[in-house]
Amino acid sequence: MSVKRHNPQPLTEARLEELALAYVARFATTQGKLRDYLQRKLRERGWGEEQAPDLGRLIARYVELGYVDDAGWARMKAGSLLRRGYGARRVGEALGHAGLDEDLREEVRPDEAAERGAALVLARRRRFGPFAMETPDRPTREKQMAAMLRAGHRMEVARRILEADDVESAEQWVESAREDY
Repeated sequence: MSVKRHNPQPLTEARLEELALAYVARFATTQGKLRDYLQRKLRERGWGEEQAPDLGRLIARYVELGYVDDAGWARMKAGSLLRRGYGARRVGEALGHAGLDEDLREEVRPDEAAERGAALVLARRRRFGPFAMETPDRPTREKQMAAMLRAGHRMEVARRILEADDVESAEQWVESAREDY
């Protein structure tokens, strides 16, 4: 049985625009991620830097048309990560990897209330602190703290959640931050 080789279509500017349109139609994306995708497609087809079309113009047009919205994507991604229990540091890292500038990352940075709420979500999901079935020993507490820190939570937030006496006190601590804002 012979293997049929797939030869990609020649990459003209029209075909590049089709690829870009298909990408933004399929994925919510940022300018940086779209640029990376298009540059990868150009490299795969053997285009050199000197002969590559102006990607900036194409991306700017897609931004103008509303197909690419960095601020909207950043809000969506930050909210998604917070709902899954990730902390501010991990949110900032994810936004940085997507090619968003520092000003936009700072704009969508979670406030104290959102940060505490995300830590509570993680503790509930992983059964840490007051959500544990039994009181953890020291090595287990250290592992829980390390998991909270890896998830991007600040030490003081993680410690406060893990050391809460019961679920109600942890929830009240989270709510107190919401009242302050």
